[in-house]
Amino acid sequence: MAHSEVLLVKPVEGLGGEGDQVKVRAGYARNFLLPRKIAVPLTGANRKQVDALKQRRAGREQSELTAAQELAKKLEKTSLAFAVKTGEGGKMFGAITANDVHDKLVAAGVELDKKKIHLFTPVKTLGKHTVKIKLHADVSIDIGFDVVSENPIEVAPVAAAAAPKGDQKYKEWEMHDRKPRKEPRKDSRK
Repeated sequence: MAHSEVLLVKPVEGLGGEGDQVKVRAGYARNFLLPRKIAVPLTGANRKQVDALKQRRAGREQSELTAAQELAKKLEKTSLAFAVKTGEGGKMFGAITANDVHDKLVAAGVELDKKKIHLFTPVKTLGKHTVKIKLHADVSIDIGFDVVSENPIEVAPVAAAAAPKGDQKYKEWEMHDRKPRKEPRKDSRK
């Protein structure tokens, strides 16, 4: 398999950050990284760019870290509550998903990418819950939210132990109106 070494100009998820020298398959470099100007071939002239790219990367990562820390402080002050429709016994119709959490945060004035919200399973019960938001590789925060019913919770009626008398009469009537069983056929071959 042919491999080629390239110098990343922009960060690539799962591959590396800008200024990294990586070894990738030749087709991946030729068909994806190089045409999109995400990477440049590793030559003597391009190696000089490595120091400049690493300095730019360090500055970018530091600014992203401070922005993530500021956003985490803002999110700590945010409280979320979801009013949902419920049926008998407080059972929810539907569920609260990561998209719902994102919409509430945007409505609260927090600009955030949906991919950073990690709600592993949709919330299907009333009460207090938490969601993990990963803002940066080093900064993640857990936010609590409440799920409440928008209508009063109705208690589910207890089923009666005995069947109503109307059903009992029907069963008796049904037993009397049955057709008699057919007699087994007599075998005529005897």
